Amino acid sequence: MENKPKAQAKRLAIVGAGIAGLAHAWVASQRGYRVTVFDRSARASGASIRNFGMVWVIGQPDSIQTIAMNSRERWLEASQKAGFWIQPCGSLHLAHQPDEWQVLQEYYAEHRHGPRGEHLRLLDQKETLAKSPAANPFGLLGSLWSQTECCVDPTSAVRSIPNWLHRTYDVDFHFSTAVTHVESGSIRTADGSSHPFDQIVICSGDDFASLFPEAYRGVPIRACKLHMMRTIEQPDAYRIGPHLAGGLTLRHYPNFRNCPTLSALQQRIAAEAPELDRLGIHVMASQNHLGQVVLGDSHQYGDEIEPFDTCDIDTLILRELRKIIQIPSWELQARWQGIYAKYSEGLVYEQVVAPGVRIFTGLGGNGMTLSFGLAQDAWERWDSECP
Repeated sequence: MENKPKAQAKRLAIVGAGIAGLAHAWVASQRGYRVTVFDRSARASGASIRNFGMVWVIGQPDSIQTIAMNSRERWLEASQKAGFWIQPCGSLHLAHQPDEWQVLQEYYAEHRHGPRGEHLRLLDQKETLAKSPAANPFGLLGSLWSQTECCVDPTSAVRSIPNWLHRTYDVDFHFSTAVTHVESGSIRTADGSSHPFDQIVICSGDDFASLFPEAYRGVPIRACKLHMMRTIEQPDAYRIGPHLAGGLTLRHYPNFRNCPTLSALQQRIAAEAPELDRLGIHVMASQNHLGQVVLGDSHQYGDEIEPFDTCDIDTLILRELRKIIQIPSWELQARWQGIYAKYSEGLVYEQVVAPGVRIFTGLGGNGMTLSFGLAQDAWERWDSECP
């Protein structure tokens, strides 16, 4: 068993028990802090459980590959110790159009001799189908294989980590406890109780109004709503294999931006299907340990967000998915929306709002992939600033 923090250790409060808050709780506990986590919900129910469950290293820019790979290793470690399911499944970017295949070839040519190169391969149609029977063979030109991606079931993973952190590091969790006020040295909860702490980290996702609303004014951070779906368990233990992504995804992730012909691909999609750009649709699929295939997604920002989930968005997502994958059953078991905070000028919005009080949010769709690595990087910096 790993050592628990000593009673005289510095007291740290974390507001928010999503994946970012849990990552900070783990890293800080390892560094000797006595950690308490507060969350207003009875259990994790926000963006951290409403996603594909993708540890999506391939989608991260070269500049943060070390952080992304470190985060991946910490996911594997957490799975082993906390006892939740994880599968190092890899990923395939499928090309069904010539311009998609061209972008993938350009990306591979740029990276084949670099640090990423050992994890990447260009596959022809036959090799692609050998990796995934779910790849639609009709019009399939090839794919880009990456072996670095992992799959977790976000709900079971995020909800099991608190018990492990409590057992191993004596992290104290207060669920169903809303934090209503934070100042240097203390927090106050909705029941009127005040709690003293040496440091406080606020990981409250897209809640920009409850704590330090002034810290978000004029900052390029906004909420993003996405539509997602999940099929029933696929029959006969059918598995899709790796995470699957289509050519639409190439215009979404920044790692492909240096590909010379990406702009031509973007222009074709904008001309052929402007509704996809308007709704931020790109399509991906993953499969959990129960055999259910998770499908998505769309992106609507800020004032575009409505509480109503219009059926046309789901229809468009499914239309595009059927072009690139085929699965035994498309019968849906669940539909939902996720809302996360997206900071457009960096990986994360990190701000000191009072002595010993920090905001840490805005990871967007990278929260599952990067939270563990970013938390470790943050605490190395923070502890060096305040020894």
